[in-house]
Amino acid sequence: MKVQLKDVHKEFKKDDKQKLQVLNDINFDIKEGEFVSLLGPSGCGKSTILKLIAGLETTTAGEVLVNGKTVNKPGTDRIVVFQEGGLFPWMTVKENVSYGLNLKKLTKTEIEEKTMDGLRMVHLVNFADAYPHELSGGMKQRVAIARALVMDPDVLLMDEPFAALDEQTRLVLHKELQNIWRKTGNTILFITHNIREALTLSDRVLLMSTRPGKIKESFTVQSARPRDPADSVIVDLERRVMAELEIEMEKVLKEEFGDDYSLKADNLHSSDHRDMGSNI
Repeated sequence: MKVQLKDVHKEFKKDDKQKLQVLNDINFDIKEGEFVSLLGPSGCGKSTILKLIAGLETTTAGEVLVNGKTVNKPGTDRIVVFQEGGLFPWMTVKENVSYGLNLKKLTKTEIEEKTMDGLRMVHLVNFADAYPHELSGGMKQRVAIARALVMDPDVLLMDEPFAALDEQTRLVLHKELQNIWRKTGNTILFITHNIREALTLSDRVLLMSTRPGKIKESFTVQSARPRDPADSVIVDLERRVMAELEIEMEKVLKEEFGDDYSLKADNLHSSDHRDMGSNI
């Protein structure tokens, strides 16, 4: 088993020294080479789970394991791609991609080969000498993905990497990511608010409840790749996931607006692409 979360709880201390429980009794596994997405209402702890696996946060209770070893700090076997690519603006594309490799004990030739292999994988060889300000948003995210891939991680952790992109660019990067995943065999945990995105990309979608977050349900996507959003399997799953999400969204909204609030009464509908985050 590649990634395991066992009885994981997570609390944060607020400014008034009270405790805020973010995660409660999280248990799930991600198999080697599996593509899994996390869905859930805002504030349910999706990004916290990703940070726990990355070693950027520690559990309050329970255990996170990768390849059978307890995670207690960051490691090059787990690389994160965030919503904002986090590129160094003073470095070229090539220099950004090779940054992590320079921290390894590799020869200049090995660094050059790995860097160019990464750029070829995301189709950016012709932009190797460009600077981030010369790139589109989608190209910047491709650089961030290349920078992660050249480190040869066992687990690729992606925190809403396409959320800020326009729909056309997002669809292109969906195809790019699936091609890369097939070539590399990476284990991927993908955070998103977009139901259709999760169902298009994933082997399995884990649905979280409102805070304190729990794994409410697991949906296996048994549809052939490349996937057609109009596929009856995808359409049926989309309806099922949205129905469960609406229950959790209503809990969040009632907490904010009071028990008299009704999601249906207020005609709050999801977007065409079932991006629930846009309605909260």
